[in-house]
Amino acid sequence: MNEKKKRVKIFRNLWDKYRLSIYNDQTYEEVWQLRLSRMNVLIFFGGFAIALVIGVTVLIAFTPIREFIPGYPDGKTRKGYVQNALKADSLERVLEQWKDYYANINIILNGGEPHSIESKPDTSKRYKSIEFSKSEEDSLLRMQIEADEMYNLTFNYSETNKSKTIFFIPPVKGVVTNHYNPTLNHYGIDLVAAPNEVVLAIASGTIILSNWTLETGHTLSIQHENNFISVYKHNSKLLKRQGDRVSAGEAIAIIGNSGELTTGPHLHFELWQNGNAVDPTKFIHF
Repeated sequence: MNEKKKRVKIFRNLWDKYRLSIYNDQTYEEVWQLRLSRMNVLIFFGGFAIALVIGVTVLIAFTPIREFIPGYPDGKTRKGYVQNALKADSLERVLEQWKDYYANINIILNGGEPHSIESKPDTSKRYKSIEFSKSEEDSLLRMQIEADEMYNLTFNYSETNKSKTIFFIPPVKGVVTNHYNPTLNHYGIDLVAAPNEVVLAIASGTIILSNWTLETGHTLSIQHENNFISVYKHNSKLLKRQGDRVSAGEAIAIIGNSGELTTGPHLHFELWQNGNAVDPTKFIHF
């Protein structure tokens, strides 16, 4: 009974009112006062602690501040985790396919009938239903492409040796925005194409220049037969090195906007014969 009375007394004491007063030390005048109880103090500090915990949790969970916590991965690290998980999933799928492939080889060597290998789609990508049936639009598109490509392949021959014929193809499929004009020191044409369009070699030859200059950026030149040299300027990236042998239509660069003498993404293309610049439009159908 005594313990029960003590508990009741302690609980009642929590609600006892107290006065907190602040006096002027010189005049003893009461400046400020506050009536409170022990329960009020507990509720205030308890609520403040809960609000502080909630605020810190929200701040860490929904703001970049969490990346400053020691041991917490930053955005780049988390992105790496996702990429590694996708690569691991793809490697696991490839290993299963190879396992089935070698199992079939073993069955065939033993005179058995191999089982079919189920093709599993890549789980890192989302595929939609694809219909391979021919449509009227597909046929029209094929006819248009065939018509466009019919006259893309042009040729020229050397006056000294007419038995040799060299064929040229367009370096990119684009629009000529600036024509050949030697009076303005413009010894080629400017071609505007889609971003990151692949630049192709107009004919077979050897790379004689693959370098970067301040004015023309990433520049590449190819020596062809019949003393022809093709020049490709302002590329964003070069895919071939000096001395490489390339074939007609082989990817050699990526169209870009490098160098100081450029006003936008395009390919500046020049064609030279016997050391003289010639109009590329007279040799290639763009």
